[in-house]
Amino acid sequence: MLLFVFKSNAQIKLDDFGRIVLNTYLPDEIDFSNDAKNLLSNKLNQIASNNGIGGSQVNPRFIITAAVNVGSKDIIGGPPQMIAQEIEVTLYIGDAVTNTVFSNVTLSLKGVGTNESKAFIEAFKAINSKNKEVIEFLEAGKNKIINYYSTNCDFLIKEAQTLVSQEKFDEAIYGLSLVPEVCEDCYFKSLDYLSTVYQQKIDAECKTKFNEAKVTWAGAQTPNGAEKAGDILSTINPMANCQTDVTAFIKTIDAKLKADEKARWQFKMKQYADKIAAQKEQVRIAEEKSKRDDVYRENQSQRDAVAQEKQSQRNYDLDKIRVSAYRDVAVEYAKNQPKTITYNNIYWR
Repeated sequence: MLLFVFKSNAQIKLDDFGRIVLNTYLPDEIDFSNDAKNLLSNKLNQIASNNGIGGSQVNPRFIITAAVNVGSKDIIGGPPQMIAQEIEVTLYIGDAVTNTVFSNVTLSLKGVGTNESKAFIEAFKAINSKNKEVIEFLEAGKNKIINYYSTNCDFLIKEAQTLVSQEKFDEAIYGLSLVPEVCEDCYFKSLDYLSTVYQQKIDAECKTKFNEAKVTWAGAQTPNGAEKAGDILSTINPMANCQTDVTAFIKTIDAKLKADEKARWQFKMKQYADKIAAQKEQVRIAEEKSKRDDVYRENQSQRDAVAQEKQSQRNYDLDKIRVSAYRDVAVEYAKNQPKTITYNNIYWR
């Protein structure tokens, strides 16, 4: 049994979600110098990054790794004395959770150097991320990852539903946000459920914050108390379903304050109202664009039926707004997770 410890200081970004990522892993047990190991690790990073699937801290599940076997080693007389090694580097793509190999390829390499480490380094330098065999290996791995999401989609959604029942909304959003966009069926199923989870999240948060604001105001019905309550109310998501209650509460506070006490309170509430209006306007514009696109599509003759049906079923501009909100939550959740993640039974030979 070997241990996989994934460490990353990569900055998590919105676009880390919605795509397939491979994380580079080399076990500590590989028996050559740190310089050689670092070069091999960089080569694995390069292979993934150059093909658009470079890893990040966001999802360490799928990995690209390597096993190194020395075929022959010869001493070449000097001066200087040299070491020539023929080695086989087998690259693997797999699932670090289930210990499943998705694809592999073996590269035969030669390296010559004044010591073993330099011979390894010279051999690893010959690894080419654009090699036809390497590209085919990556494509096979990507297809297996897509198949993983396709075959496990219902399970992933049920897992998210379980988390929601425990009010672990952020974790549920994080898990669903990891589904790559290329896994089209599962991606849209996840997106549909994400809208429900996100609404439940912001509604639950609204209830909590609204009650906190009421307690704050009840404890100090003064300009300072109003300002503190306003600070809490201004953090409520504009699309939460409790807006009617919030608006009524704001009017209650407003009625209690004297004319000369209202300035700062009303300014704060104006900022909150503007935020709500801006978000609603963004959604309105997206909806109007979608309607124009629908009219345009209806006027096109003999367009591809499948593509047209998919296009008409989706409001892509609205999806874009929503996805950005979901991924904001997922990014924050990922940032708060342990930077070191440990798995068992991870290395293949």
